[in-house]
Amino acid sequence: MSTEEKKKLNFIEQIVHNDIEMNKHEGRVHTRFPPEPNGYLHIGHAKSICLNFGLANSYGGKTNLRFDDTNPTKEETEYVDAIKKDVEWLGFKWEGTELYASDYFEELYQFAEKLIKDGKAFVDDSSVEEIRAMRGTPTVPMTPSPNRDRSVEENLALFRGMRAGKYEEGSRVLRAKISLTSPNMHLRDPIMYRILFAHHHRTGDAWCIYPMYDYAHGQSDSIEKITHSICTLEFENHRPLYKWFIKHLEIFPSRQIEFARLNLNYTVMSKRRLLRLVEEGLVTGWDDPRMPTISGLRRRGYSPASIRNFATRVGVAKRDNVIDLSLLEFSVREDLNKTAPRVMGVLDPIKLVITNYPEEKTEDLTIVNNPEDESMGSRTIPFSKHLYIERTDFMEDPPKKFFRLGPGRNVRLKGAYIIHCEDFVKDENGEVSEVHATYYPDSRSGSDTSGVKSKGVLHFVSQKEAVPVEVRLYDRLFNVEAPLGHEDKDFTEFLNKDSLTVIKNALVEPSLKDAKPGDRFQFMRMGYFCVDPDSTDEHLVFNRTVTLKDGWKKK
Repeated sequence: MSTEEKKKLNFIEQIVHNDIEMNKHEGRVHTRFPPEPNGYLHIGHAKSICLNFGLANSYGGKTNLRFDDTNPTKEETEYVDAIKKDVEWLGFKWEGTELYASDYFEELYQFAEKLIKDGKAFVDDSSVEEIRAMRGTPTVPMTPSPNRDRSVEENLALFRGMRAGKYEEGSRVLRAKISLTSPNMHLRDPIMYRILFAHHHRTGDAWCIYPMYDYAHGQSDSIEKITHSICTLEFENHRPLYKWFIKHLEIFPSRQIEFARLNLNYTVMSKRRLLRLVEEGLVTGWDDPRMPTISGLRRRGYSPASIRNFATRVGVAKRDNVIDLSLLEFSVREDLNKTAPRVMGVLDPIKLVITNYPEEKTEDLTIVNNPEDESMGSRTIPFSKHLYIERTDFMEDPPKKFFRLGPGRNVRLKGAYIIHCEDFVKDENGEVSEVHATYYPDSRSGSDTSGVKSKGVLHFVSQKEAVPVEVRLYDRLFNVEAPLGHEDKDFTEFLNKDSLTVIKNALVEPSLKDAKPGDRFQFMRMGYFCVDPDSTDEHLVFNRTVTLKDGWKKK
């Protein structure tokens, strides 16, 4: 690899490349993605997935999917299944079968006994509150536990008693015996095991002691011989503890590398807070299209490629920053512009009558599905005397630069004819209910010989063949860039009340009548839409994935 090519690598790729050049671990690259199954994954996890799997793919390596299931009180099989689905949907495949920290409970237990025998761990009868009070500060030493100098024999007997269920929950913990004075608080005799009489989703009631994350995580990496353990920056201060365990257990030295987590504005990136939104009914579920969860983005119509491209575009940084949500939306538009068929749908219909078109005649017009990709072919749509157009495409008294429909104005109907607005009709409320126009028979798209000029092009649906659908328009979940960090207000107070608008009377062209959940389309001039799982054969529901342009800043 040339010097110039090396300069294009991010800092993690540079580390991996250097390790390979030095033949470290025989040149192997083995990463892992270790989610805790206590909620659904969000877009921040998607970046980590893309990084871990992408890194291994780039260097011919492997990636494990390992569930950190060390806290049975918060973990559910539902979350395991959802996480597996999300990883596969993003386009990645893990090495072998999925793994679990609980696979290593016995081995982790034996590691703990070794530390006890080596005088590096002790059983403490202090409560969690008492331990917290003993910790001191980065500049004030920790107060030693009165149980810190128990004998190896007593510690082994007590720890084995903990495993056997002899003691009450919360009555004892196992702690590493490291330091009383380290400025790194994670090294001040951290807790390794606690007693929990809780049913585990995989091991059932076989265990009543469970390892803490900081103890199980690094050792699980080591057991799997992970070469590069990629973590977010909040674990940087935990790294010395992981290295301490590796050193004193004399096990495989996985290397931890930290990178900046993904933070997006106008949302929250915390499973705890997302769970609260779900439990309080502030959203419809983990897969609500307004949620930043992968399942929510999938339901909204985001494509796997768009998320992977976004992760690449954001890059890998060493410092935390906040990414503008519009960059994610740009990545979605960029991908769907190339891959989504372009169809016609009218969200707020107003009748259009072509007065000089034959009453019983219907023409089939050929429309290209996507001019960005000719391989997507074309389809036919019906054209008739009675049509529907968008209400906003007509004005009684339009301004000069309004290039749509108004009295005395010409406009072309997409793939069809140029029409001339002659008149309009109002209902009893004074609202325009019907627009009348004439068409130029020689102005059909592709064979226009009329010589008539028009500047605007409108989409439409034929009244007789139009398919009624429900459309859900989604906007940003919060109405401020940073919902967190307001001391006097709860983040839920910043929920955007206009984040969902439901349209019951929308109409789409007949080619969509057999659309299936997950199908994505561009509604011409209206945005990108996806068929929602709530749809049935009799009732189609479309979610707006994203608008054609970023209009948020104009609001």
